[in-house]
Amino acid sequence: MRILGAPIGAANIGLGSFGDELIRQGVPVHSIRWSPPPDGAEVSLRRLASVSSWVASANEVVVRRLHEARPLLVGVGRAIDEIPEMDALMFLHAGPAIGWEDMSGPMRGAVIGAVQFEGLADTPEEAIRCIEQGMVHFSPNHEHASVAPMAGIVSASMPVWVVEIDSAGKRATCPVNEGMGRVLRFGAFHREHLEHLAWMRDRMLPILRATLEILDAPPDIRSLIAQALQMGDECHNRHKAGSALFFREIAPALLSVEEPASDIAAVATDLARNEIAFLNPTMAGAKAVMDAGAGVPGSSVVTAMTRNGREFGLRLSGLGGRWFTGPASTIRGLYFPGYGSEDANPDLGDSAITETMGLGGFAVAASQPVLQSVGGTIEESLQITRSMYEITCAESAAFQIPALGFRGTPLGIDAREVVHTGILPVINTGIAHREAGIGQIGAGVVRPPMEPFVRALEALADMAPSAR
Repeated sequence: MRILGAPIGAANIGLGSFGDELIRQGVPVHSIRWSPPPDGAEVSLRRLASVSSWVASANEVVVRRLHEARPLLVGVGRAIDEIPEMDALMFLHAGPAIGWEDMSGPMRGAVIGAVQFEGLADTPEEAIRCIEQGMVHFSPNHEHASVAPMAGIVSASMPVWVVEIDSAGKRATCPVNEGMGRVLRFGAFHREHLEHLAWMRDRMLPILRATLEILDAPPDIRSLIAQALQMGDECHNRHKAGSALFFREIAPALLSVEEPASDIAAVATDLARNEIAFLNPTMAGAKAVMDAGAGVPGSSVVTAMTRNGREFGLRLSGLGGRWFTGPASTIRGLYFPGYGSEDANPDLGDSAITETMGLGGFAVAASQPVLQSVGGTIEESLQITRSMYEITCAESAAFQIPALGFRGTPLGIDAREVVHTGILPVINTGIAHREAGIGQIGAGVVRPPMEPFVRALEALADMAPSAR
């Protein structure tokens, strides 16, 4: 169809099949992704739209705090010394609150291993009896300004990184990364790895502490992330560049530590071989940044997303520490040889704090090999990041994506836009075996359920000035 020689295009809203006939006739069609709001969401969206200036003002405050936050790696120590309210029998975990009876296989496996690591049991069977008799207790990492990957189990004597926000007084911790393969965070608890954790506590921790004390200034997590994004990381599943940059920054001080040369060499080798060593400082930095944006009345910005293997949970800045939960999702990805989707546990881990800050799946256009490695395409990676701009309030001033003309990463997930557009956040993740003791079996991408976003908006609408 042409008017005065110019082709006329069409906008197709909703199902792609609506525009198929026009495409067959040669009419240019622009597809617009749209779906009706989920059940129960229309009332909340209307109520919040009537006080849009109230929400927008609050979101501006949150975004400003996120822009200003500069996380610094200020220390490393034992969890019981660095995490508020931690005690010798407390075991922190990923995701919203959950008890032993409801934990998934990989989280149970991580708890079993951690109980042995702390010397409370000598065998897995003894560890299970200890747990079932109520000798230990559990609490979510997020309740203690902490985060941890996958199962997220943190016990009293584990080494943790300590990150602080210089402008906001916020502080967060994350365990020192234990490496890849059959490791505790994926639910494995074999003796060899427990011995490695003991070495990290007894030899690696004091050397890392001395290293940070020698440095002229604490490592700037924001700066290292910004550089890593320029070098092909998306700073969740891929940390090759970030880990190399981090090691280069601390190496001179590490080699100056007054400890046995063999121990220093062992620590240097461990860090140099671990391609995701920088994941954990990144997570602690993201947690501190998002906590800096928390607690602003009226804000619809998401400040935490996390999963415990059974449930996904989120928090909004305007609703304080309240959790809104829904069932954990199934991960789409690629599996190691011998494993398939029937072996996989549902989504798991605190590491979605990176996406909450606009990294990981939100920045996958900066690291196109990541999506290729889990079965996606370069075009899909660009499309995913572009779609994340539709559900965020702003673009980062610190983190940029070369493939998108150095556009800032999407920043500040707006729960209103998630519900209004139907576009759910994209999260990069590893895949744990559903049974305890086996470990990682793949990696992929996942989207959370919509229900928590809908319920969070309902609660925010109830707080709106016109609703009082």
